[in-house]
Amino acid sequence: MRNALTLMMSTVLLISGGLSAAEWGDLKVTFVYDGTAPAATPINVNKDPQFCGQFGLVDEQLVVNKENGGIANVIAYLYTRGDKPAVHPDYAATANAKVELDNTKCRFEPHVVLLQTTQTLVLKNTDAVGHNTNYSTFTNPPQNILIPSGGQVEQTLSQPERLPAKVACNIHPWMTSWLVVQDNPYSGVSNKDGELVIKNLPVGKWTFQFWQEAGGYVANVKQNGKATEWKRGRLEVTIKPGMNDLGKVQYKP
Repeated sequence: MRNALTLMMSTVLLISGGLSAAEWGDLKVTFVYDGTAPAATPINVNKDPQFCGQFGLVDEQLVVNKENGGIANVIAYLYTRGDKPAVHPDYAATANAKVELDNTKCRFEPHVVLLQTTQTLVLKNTDAVGHNTNYSTFTNPPQNILIPSGGQVEQTLSQPERLPAKVACNIHPWMTSWLVVQDNPYSGVSNKDGELVIKNLPVGKWTFQFWQEAGGYVANVKQNGKATEWKRGRLEVTIKPGMNDLGKVQYKP
């Protein structure tokens, strides 16, 4: 009898463990330029040209991979209207991490910063010239901080932002980046091939906000070759266990 009871409990644990593991899914979208990929536009380096002029700087408002048409730096995050999703345990290790935004080679790196309200933003300057980091947030107090060569400043942004906030350097006006501040870890940005992945989302229906620097809301797109509109850049997706791949989405800002 005891052996039978032990076997029954083990079976229950295995089943419940399987259900728990099945409560999470990944979202993947690949953004490709709708048309012929535009060439990168060189920057007119009119400040600190001896230093900044050596890096071959280009305008980063729209970065398209000429080999496959992938659009970099498309942003996506949960549109929750105050509802807080369950958070996968894998995110616990980075919940209080320091996230860096560096002034390096007369540009911001990374171009898009994904920041949680529990994390610390570290503003750095590894260049040999001075920079300032001016971020125009709405919910959190905006800041304009001068950072000397080799310096760094830590900032805490405790409230989520409805839209990406612009970051600029007033000394070098071509320098821009974007700050995405959310109270959960479910944000993503597309890589150089246009691939955007948000991992370990809770299963169920969720609305995602899509945004891109040159066009703002990612609204008019083609899915599977068919023109469609994501109103105000929002799309409701039913997340199922495993990979949820929306395939290639054609977009032209």
